[in-house]
Amino acid sequence: MTKTLFLAATLMCSAAHAQLRDVWIGTDSHPASKGIYHATLNTETGKLSASHLAAQIDGPGFLALHPSAKVLYAVGALGGKDVVAAYALAHVDGKATLKLMNALDIGDGGGAHLALDPGGKMLLTAQYGGGSVAAFSLNPNGSLKARTALIKHEGGAKVVAGRQEGSHAHWVGFSPDKRFAFVPDLGLDRVVIYKVNLASGGLAPHGFGALPPGAGPRHMAFHPGGKWIYVLNELDLSVSLFAYDAAAGTMTIKETVPTVSKAELAREQTSSASEIHVHPSGKFVYAANRGHDTISAFAVNPASGALKAIGNTHVRGATPRNFNLDPSGKWLLAAGQDSHTLASFAVDAATGALTYNRSVIQTPAPICVLPGAVVQR
Repeated sequence: MTKTLFLAATLMCSAAHAQLRDVWIGTDSHPASKGIYHATLNTETGKLSASHLAAQIDGPGFLALHPSAKVLYAVGALGGKDVVAAYALAHVDGKATLKLMNALDIGDGGGAHLALDPGGKMLLTAQYGGGSVAAFSLNPNGSLKARTALIKHEGGAKVVAGRQEGSHAHWVGFSPDKRFAFVPDLGLDRVVIYKVNLASGGLAPHGFGALPPGAGPRHMAFHPGGKWIYVLNELDLSVSLFAYDAAAGTMTIKETVPTVSKAELAREQTSSASEIHVHPSGKFVYAANRGHDTISAFAVNPASGALKAIGNTHVRGATPRNFNLDPSGKWLLAAGQDSHTLASFAVDAATGALTYNRSVIQTPAPICVLPGAVVQR
C-alpha cells in the first residue's frame, strides 16, 4: 500500500470512529447571554462546534444531567424568581433541544451549584448568598417533585475580611455510595457533611472537614478509588487532600499545596481558584486559577494520594471560572467567562500534560461546562 493510500485509510478509519458528544454550557447573568447553550465535541479530534442557544433562562450558572441523559437541570432565574429548573432533553434533526418540564423555588436566593445523586432520586443545591443547602425529590420522569429540605449554615470564619463574615455554601455533591452529601463552605473554612435519606429527600447534619484558616473552600472532587477527597480553596489558591473513611463518612486533612506560586500571584491584580476535577484514570488532578488564567495539573501518588505539580497551562481565554474533562479523559474544555470563549485541550494519558488543540469557540459568559451523551453521526 502506498503512503498516500495508507494515510487516506487512516483518516477514513478515524472518521468512522469519531463521534460527537453533547457539551452543555451554563452562563452568567450577562447582557450577551440568553440562557443555556449547546455545542458538540468531536471525540476523535477534540474540535468544538459553534454553540447555539438551547433554552432561555437568566443566569443558568450550573447544570447537571439525570442518569438517563434525558433531563438537564439548571439553577437560575425564571420570571424573576430564583429556581432550580428541569428540562427534557432531545435531539431533533441533529440539533439538541431543551423543553422546560417544571421549576421550583429554591427558597433562599439563587443557587451557586447543584448535584444529582447517581440514582436520579434526589437533587441538591448550594446557595452562596444565602449560606444554605436545599434538597429536592424527583419524579420518575426526572421532573422536580418537591423541596424536601432547606438548611442554613451558621457562623463565619472571619479570617479574610469581606469574604468570611458569614456562610457561603459554594458546591454540593454526593459520596460515591450516596450515603452522604458534602458542602464546601467558603465562609466557614469547612466542608459540611450531611447524612442523606434518598427515600425521603432528607438531610441530617453529620460533621465537617476543617480547612486551613482563610483557605476559603470552593469546590471538591472524589478520587475514583474513593479513598481521597481533593478540596479546592478559592481564597488562597490551594488544593487540600483529605483521607476519606467511607464507612464513617468522615474526612481527615493530609496536606495542602498551592496551585500557583506566591511569586506568580504577586504579578496579578486579582486571583482566585475556581474549579477542580480528577482525571477518570485517577492519575491526575486539575484546578483552575482566575486572574492567572491557567489550569494547574498535578500527578497523584498512587499510594498516598499526594499531589506533585506538573505545570500550569494558559486557558487561551480570560477568567476560567469553570472547566471539565470529557468522560474518556482525552479532552479538557476550559471556559473563559470574561473572554466569552470555550477552548479544547488534549490530555496526555501518560504525563497528564495539556496541549492546546487550536479549537476555541465563542459563547457568551460561560461559567459551567458539562459534557453530555455521545450523539452518533
